[in-house]
Amino acid sequence: MSTANTTRMTAIEYLKLGEDPPGVRRELVDGEIVVSPSSGPNHSRVDRKLTFILMGHVEAHSLGEVYGDVDNRLSEFTVRRPDMFYFSAARMHLVTPTAVNGPPDLCVEIISPSSVRTDRVDKLREYAAYGVANYWIFDPAKKTAEAYVLANGAYQLAASGKNDQTVYFPPFPELAIPLVKL
Repeated sequence: MSTANTTRMTAIEYLKLGEDPPGVRRELVDGEIVVSPSSGPNHSRVDRKLTFILMGHVEAHSLGEVYGDVDNRLSEFTVRRPDMFYFSAARMHLVTPTAVNGPPDLCVEIISPSSVRTDRVDKLREYAAYGVANYWIFDPAKKTAEAYVLANGAYQLAASGKNDQTVYFPPFPELAIPLVKL
């Protein structure tokens, strides 16, 4: 009888792999590489429009920085790549020229047909476990948006919207996000 030995890849080893091959998106989850297809045009359109809205607000008020599609080292064995994430000015020390280390203040995911379970179940659980204070989920197909806030180690729904509503999500209560524009 043979026993297979597997070794989990560390975040440091993973980050040495470099850029993804064309058409592929990699992340490291609990020491294992997870591969998913690149985003489609609708996902990209929503991502760009939301980035424009969020970055404009963050920059206008000198609140910190917004990043997109960058590896974020959450633990020794987990590197996720949120569609978008935000670090407050007070926590910018976690962002270095070569790596983003630690939980952002906000992670944003835009659901694609292939990412429903990952974004709504896996990342919801993981981001909470790693201490991401705020998690937004946008679903272009259903025309919905949800904002979750971390409380006692679990996410609580803080706000939501659909169709042509304008939403105000923590941690930016004064930022209007008109869903019809996304």
